[in-house]
This record gives sequence, structure tokens and C-alpha cells, in this order.
Amino acid sequence: MKSGIGYARDQRMTIKALGLRRLNQTVVREESPSLWGMIMKVVHLIRVERQG
Repeated sequence: MKSGIGYARDQRMTIKALGLRRLNQTVVREESPSLWGMIMKVVHLIRVERQG
């Protein structure tokens, strides 16, 4: 949803590690505890939807 510009380097690197490269890009990932840790670090920058 939001750009990583202006945020800490570790948050920008987390967005990249999640596979997000462009604004409004959609990425489908397998749910895991480490993934949720990464999501919670940048939750203010992304939108998360859980599938069925």
C-alpha cells in the first residue's frame, strides 16, 4: 500500500524479503510464524488478507 521510502532500512529490506517490489503488488505466501513476524514489522506499510 505504501512506499518504503523514508522508513528504516530494515523495514525496506523486510518488504523486499516478502517479495514486494511495486506499489499495489499482490503476493501469495504460505503462512508461517516467521512470515507473520515479518508482516508485523511492516504492517503499517502493507495490507494483509488471509485466504479461506
